This record gives sequence, C-alpha cells and structure tokens, in this order.
Amino acid sequence: MNEQKIKQLLADIKSGQISEDEALAKLKILPYEDLGFARVDHHRALRTGTPEVIFSQGKTFEQVREIAEKLHHNNRVILATRATGELYDYLLNSFDSITYNRHARIIIIGEIPEPVTDKYILVLTGGTSDIPYAEEAALTAEAMGSPVKRLFDVGITGVHRVLSHIDLLTGANVIVAAAGMEGALPALAAGLVSRPVIALPTSVGYGANFQGLSALLTMINSCAPGVAVVNIDNGFGAGYLASIINAG
Repeated sequence: MNEQKIKQLLADIKSGQISEDEALAKLKILPYEDLGFARVDHHRALRTGTPEVIFSQGKTFEQVREIAEKLHHNNRVILATRATGELYDYLLNSFDSITYNRHARIIIIGEIPEPVTDKYILVLTGGTSDIPYAEEAALTAEAMGSPVKRLFDVGITGVHRVLSHIDLLTGANVIVAAAGMEGALPALAAGLVSRPVIALPTSVGYGANFQGLSALLTMINSCAPGVAVVNIDNGFGAGYLASIINAG
C-alpha cells in the first residue's frame, strides 16, 4: 500500500465512507514492500501479533541484511533463524542492538520484550544434542512475550530425572518436548500433566533414526492425548505455537 492509498483510506474514514474496522481489515492484507528478491510483509504483526521472521538459510548475507533493515524500522525485535556466526559478524555493524545465540542459531536484532503474561512455557529435551532445536523454540517464545523455563537432558533412559522436576512440569502452561532417537519424551510428559504438549522431533540419532523420521512417527502415533507435533527440527514452529497457546 503506497502513501497515496493510505491518505485516501484516511480520507474515507474521515468522511464516513468506511468504518474504522473496515479500514483496519484493508491495512491487514495490503501492505508489503517488494525488494525484488523478497516481498517484506510489514503488517504481519498487525494480523498475527508477531512480526515476520527471517529464515536465513539459503539467503545471501546481503539479502538478510536488507530484509532486516526493512523490518527493523518499527523497533520491534527481529529474529533471523538458522543463522551462522559468519552472518552475525557480517551484520554486527549494521544494527545498534544485535546478539547471537549460537545454540539456537538465532540472531536477535533489538531487545527481547518483557513478558506479557506470568504463565510460563517449559522446554524439555531428551538429550544435550537436542538443545539447538529446543533453544530455537525457547527464544522464539521469549521474543513473542512468553516466559520460558528450560529443563534439558531428561530423556526416558533416566526417567527419574524428569520425575524429580514434576513441580516444574505441572506448573507450566504449555510444554515443548524436543527429542530425537525414538522420540518418546513428549508422550511421557503428556502422561504426567494436564497441559498441552508440543512434540518437537529432532534429527538426532543413529542411522535407523532416518534423520528424525522415527521420532516424528513415534510422536504422531503417541498414545498419550494432548500431544501436537511440529516438523522435524522445527524449533521455531514449536516455540511460535507454544506462545500462541500461552497467550490465550
């Protein structure tokens, strides 16, 4: 939506030709900026409550920087997921506030907002190797305004480890459980609490794990009710869904 169209929209509101609700509906679906290689969605936050996130993998450093510059004009926190340390070094001098979480592989431009609720999301992992995907989920949820607590390396081979933190599980409003291998952790968590569990299958495991496919199938076939499953290694999707539920 260009400047002239916005002025016309404001004039239509002033004259009573359209209502404020009708104008808001127009604003939600029209504005994006065409960069040639990307169409930057400036009003995604208006429609969904969260700004567009940059998936860095497969993009050039220059493309990520230009998209980030366009999104950052409104001072909202911007996440660049699946980012490398080299990309961070390239962007370092382009933004006043920029950090890199090497576990989550996320570049954060701006400041993580203060929580909008006191209800927390609990992020679990079966093992230490699942942490990168769990941290991607945790940081995504925190960027969306949810408090997050972490409980790592509590897989079912030592079930006493998760049982010793049962208060942390029962106190959570939503649980994200990341696991590779056979992927049984989400079913265990769902059998212990009356909270939604988001299962995050990871590609961690030996050959018959099939890069996370065995964990994905286990989670989809969970006999414990209350389990929803995201795609393999999709920490962003798990954190995003958890935060939407947590804010409800």
